[in-house]
Amino acid sequence: MVADVFHFYAGAVDKHHGETIPVAGGIDMTFREPLGVVGLIVPWNFPIAISSWKLGPALACGNTVVLKPAEMTPLTALRLGELALDAGIPEGVLNVVVGPGSVVGRRLVEHPDVAKIGFTGSTEVGRSVMAGAASTIKRVTLELGGKSANVVFADADLERGAAVAPYAVFGNAGQDCCARSRILVQRSVYERFLELLIEATKGVKVGDPEDDATEMGPLISAQHREAVSSYVNSNVVYRGNTPDGNGFWFPCTLVEASNDDRIAREEVFGPVAAVIPFEDEADAVRIANDTPYGLSGSVWTENGARALRVARALETGVVSVNSNTSVRVSTPFGGFKQSGFGRELGMHALEGYSELKNVYVATDP
Repeated sequence: MVADVFHFYAGAVDKHHGETIPVAGGIDMTFREPLGVVGLIVPWNFPIAISSWKLGPALACGNTVVLKPAEMTPLTALRLGELALDAGIPEGVLNVVVGPGSVVGRRLVEHPDVAKIGFTGSTEVGRSVMAGAASTIKRVTLELGGKSANVVFADADLERGAAVAPYAVFGNAGQDCCARSRILVQRSVYERFLELLIEATKGVKVGDPEDDATEMGPLISAQHREAVSSYVNSNVVYRGNTPDGNGFWFPCTLVEASNDDRIAREEVFGPVAAVIPFEDEADAVRIANDTPYGLSGSVWTENGARALRVARALETGVVSVNSNTSVRVSTPFGGFKQSGFGRELGMHALEGYSELKNVYVATDP
């Protein structure tokens, strides 16, 4: 995917441009111009992929960048900086600086010579990025937390929906901001879907990430495993197994819940899903939107009109119908509400890394 992102933005360089606007007495033109220096702060869960999402449009718009990887995952960013030099990018265009967010990240956010910050991370840290950028009125793009809903209606293909639902939560060990970690199921098919979901979850292969057969590996750290564990209560309907040996393992876990429970309100960022019943379409939309987040989501139904109604009604930036995918190189990705603002990927990302200048030329004699 990283290669695809760079190919896409290499082709976008001469396709992000201004326009001429008819006006009285002259000619009006708009231009897209670089911002200057942009700071890119990326998380540990998809370190190389999310670096490319920000680097591609930032460089395509003519900016220079300072890339700050997460403290726990700096190596791919450092290697990417080396490869950039090998590929012929001039020194000083793509800079990689490692270190704590409290030091390096804060310096980027507050430095007057940095024109924009592109940040992906938690909503909590996103608030501090916004506050720090205020002193210099710095532009900010934020891609933050999520608590996305996977809405399953009674008329959906239940077997297919249940077969893929685990991978919408447990991919990357649940360390994914767009994980569909709230599985909303219409009450009339709730018991049947739960049976299918448990059976499908049993099939998720947890193990060594270097084994091609593995579908879920360990969590990032012991501290994070403790945090994930704190969300699991007595309403567990399925808890899988984990391998022996090294690794901060946590099992695939399904919990029956209501949308008022902590497990349904907060981002767990681990392989834990809350399964929640709903009554009808209006109830599904109400529950799905009853969250401070709005990043991704899915709607499962065979009714095309309902699919479009619900997709439009959901307060979230990315919605998939009869699918659990969120990310495509050529389409915009980003959130509503406390999941952030601005868009990454696609041509829309270029808008966040360029200034729009308007020039009017009088032609009247």
